Amino acid sequence: MSFEAAGARAGGRRAGEPGQPIGTILRVARYAIHDGPGIRTTVFLKGCPLRCAWCHSPESQDAAPEFMPLPDRCIRCGSCTAACPHGVLPAALADSAAPAGCTTCAACTEACPTGARELVGHPMTVDALVALVERDRIFYDESGGGVTFSGGEPLLQPEFVLEAAADCRASGIHVAVDTCGHADPEALIAVAREVDLFLFDLKTVDEAAHRRFTGVSNDLILSNLERLATIHPRVIVRFPLIPGVNDADENVKEIGALLASFRLTRVDVLPYHRAGLAKYHRLHQPYGLEAIEPPSAAQVAGVVKRLESFGLIVGPS
Repeated sequence: MSFEAAGARAGGRRAGEPGQPIGTILRVARYAIHDGPGIRTTVFLKGCPLRCAWCHSPESQDAAPEFMPLPDRCIRCGSCTAACPHGVLPAALADSAAPAGCTTCAACTEACPTGARELVGHPMTVDALVALVERDRIFYDESGGGVTFSGGEPLLQPEFVLEAAADCRASGIHVAVDTCGHADPEALIAVAREVDLFLFDLKTVDEAAHRRFTGVSNDLILSNLERLATIHPRVIVRFPLIPGVNDADENVKEIGALLASFRLTRVDVLPYHRAGLAKYHRLHQPYGLEAIEPPSAAQVAGVVKRLESFGLIVGPS
């Protein structure tokens, strides 16, 4: 189905109509205050084309559901092993990720008495998600909030986001999308028609550095940002400030000059933190930036001042 057809269908679909897209949802965070204006419901979708070295949500990267064990909670009772209908979870792996042959049916997580195994990534229909979002309408109305689709990368599931955004917007709910920008341009343009605000991540202008630290080129990201700046009235750029990666004055100046050339006016500086470190340990994944310290307040202030010199409205977020 083309995105044009999906958009037309989104606008005219009746609740409960069969065949609606199903999204793979990482989690839904209610009462969020850092993902757009007001009090929001942030819908984190699973899957991301980037592998940022500083990513604080490694469990969001893989598009498929996966297990995140919490070994400290495991009491070695064997309930998960006994519950596995496929017989592929030996006791020795009870606190690990999914072994070969696992179908992520979640029988082990349901059987675990201590919550030592968590399945991240759940299917959800558009209707179910919109019903969940609408529960907090009173908070959106009073605070100027709404729903934010984030990830991972929400535009990896464009038909789901398009229909969900259209339904929310038709109900008078403010819609934001937080994107890394590495997305199909056609999907970006289609979704943009149903979005009130874009939060657009921009790490570095340097292509080689971007490829080194995220695993992909930034060519598509920069072209999508330029495209979005011409077709959408509300775009806030988010600049994650990573010491030793993208905090060099030259990169900051290049970002400021680029945003000014695109006639964008707002950029939020997001200081690096290590809040996701424990998740890497739980997923048995290496974390290459463990030795890096978060930037000081003075460093952040210096970057803010440099970006403001390009006429941008800048604020730590």
